[in-house]
Amino acid sequence: MTAIDGESDSLRLAGVLPASGEVIGDFSLWRHSAEHALGEIGYVTHPDHQGHGYATEAAAELLRLGFEVVGLHRIMANADARNRASIRVMEHLGMRREAHLRENELIRGEWTDGVIYAILDREWRALHPDRDAPGHGPGQGTNG
Repeated sequence: MTAIDGESDSLRLAGVLPASGEVIGDFSLWRHSAEHALGEIGYVTHPDHQGHGYATEAAAELLRLGFEVVGLHRIMANADARNRASIRVMEHLGMRREAHLRENELIRGEWTDGVIYAILDREWRALHPDRDAPGHGPGQGTNG
């Protein structure tokens, strides 16, 4: 999908290195509820390109789109609790840990813990006071 609007509740983007055209990651934004202005971001970076700040840069842009273009109130993200790199990305973006889920996923035959992080639109705006904010009532700033 290329837009979050009246027909689609997800946006999925490929991260591409401009110099080579190489795809380095998959970055997504989902609107879970238009009524409650709730969204989620997700990101996966190819192992050869991890540790260069690409996930942080892409996730920051997803948050910007979610808050400033779609008009979401709250955006969450989740990760395997063992994934320190992903947790660092979320914390660097100003997201806070809201939950630690015990053995909530079976990954390669092993029960693993998960963590959920989130940030509110007003928290995002406080971290980025130079940005314009759309209307934040229901249905405002939502591209459709």
